[in-house]
Amino acid sequence: MLLLESAWSLPVAGLVIGSIIGFAARRYHFCTMSALERHWYAGDSSGVRAWVLAAAVALALTQSMIALGWIDVSSSFYLTEPLPVAGTILGGVMFGIGMALVGTCGFGAIIRLGGGNMRALVVLTGIALAALAAQRGLTGHARLALIDPLSIDFGGLGGQSAGAILSSLTSFDLSFPLAIVTATGLFFWVFRDAAFRRNRERMISGAIIGAGIAAGWFVTSQLSQHLFEPVQLEAGSFVMPLGDAMLQIITVTGVLPDYGVGLVGGVLLGATLSAWRSNDMRWEACDDARELSRHLLGAFLMGTGGVFALGCTIGQGVSAVSVMALSAPIAMISIAFGARLGLGYLVEGSAFGFMRRQGHGNMPAE
Repeated sequence: MLLLESAWSLPVAGLVIGSIIGFAARRYHFCTMSALERHWYAGDSSGVRAWVLAAAVALALTQSMIALGWIDVSSSFYLTEPLPVAGTILGGVMFGIGMALVGTCGFGAIIRLGGGNMRALVVLTGIALAALAAQRGLTGHARLALIDPLSIDFGGLGGQSAGAILSSLTSFDLSFPLAIVTATGLFFWVFRDAAFRRNRERMISGAIIGAGIAAGWFVTSQLSQHLFEPVQLEAGSFVMPLGDAMLQIITVTGVLPDYGVGLVGGVLLGATLSAWRSNDMRWEACDDARELSRHLLGAFLMGTGGVFALGCTIGQGVSAVSVMALSAPIAMISIAFGARLGLGYLVEGSAFGFMRRQGHGNMPAE
């Protein structure tokens, strides 16, 4: 009970859950960017299916806890009005391009840093600074002036949750039935592939990460009822929490670390333990100035785009999916499109090269 009443319970919980997620992601090679690249260029969908499995597990567990009355995530920032449609699309494309330039997302960069990759440290620092600027600094002013006014208010339809909108339109509470149908469809698509069903590592990584996201909702929702301080309901995102973690490291903010900061630290700890246990730790750095500049640009695009889009591949792709936020499919389609543009530029020499070769088969992976 004393732990529940302590503000330190938030970062400690994040540290524990993040350690489990980070260990599994490093151990079983969970990476959204790698999954997309292999799907497009090698015809291997196992990584994409692992990511969809994580989203499906998080959706099923989160909506079950909501139906049982264990948690209330209605005040999550994924569901607060209005929905920044323009920001979600623009930010998603920016994030996807940045992800392609770097070769991974913020979550993946933490996993790589756990194994001694110094390029990942550069990327994480860049994402953190860009996220702070987009939230509170110069690019934040541009966001407020140019992008936020293009938001859409769904308050009259019950909010940004697909379940709430469907319930409002039909006058019946269909949130949980919709969640069941959606999760069932996702599970069916994931496991219809025989090769994936034989891939034990992919299944484990997806299940653990999905369960970890659901656990985040449970922890922050429960602690919000026991702590006197306001608690931000969150499950897992790796853009703005990187900026918050940087502030906690370099200055005395007067505010204790929150769940997101603890989660970032936990993922790094878990990835480091996994790399050490597998004897997979080695120092890596940028080969030249060109590679460094590409990583810096990618980090800026991910940090800025992640704030505009209200999340990353984990934030929108798993956490927002678990609460059936309308922003999730918009953001993920935009991120995938941006990643396709970035890979087209890097691999084919043209951002729109993949459009010109439609119908001519896939290129071999490089």
